[in-house]
Amino acid sequence: MMAYGIALFTGLLIVGGALFALIAAIGINRLPDLYTRMHAASKAGTVGSGLLLLAVGLHAGDLATFSRAVAGFFFFILTAPVSAHLLAKAAHQVGYRLSPVSVCDELKSDELKRKASKVKA
Repeated sequence: MMAYGIALFTGLLIVGGALFALIAAIGINRLPDLYTRMHAASKAGTVGSGLLLLAVGLHAGDLATFSRAVAGFFFFILTAPVSAHLLAKAAHQVGYRLSPVSVCDELKSDELKRKASKVKA
């Protein structure tokens, strides 16, 4: 009975991870600019791959494999938002522009404020 419950939970993790990965793929294809695409890939893609990794670790039935899967899951959760932020900041500095659909560019307004304060000083 316990094996049936673990198999059912593993199946739910796989389906959930696959759905999040599908949402990330649709977001990458449908969203208008680099920044929103990167947001879809970093958020939904991280959750999807993390859930799939946990499902693999749970399905293995070995404590060592499961602990490595949990460590990999936390590695995904900790590194994906930081790397997406740094890539978006670098893309903005290089000159990739926002889509016209986007409402505001807060980095641009911050840069203008810094330039204005340097001119006054």
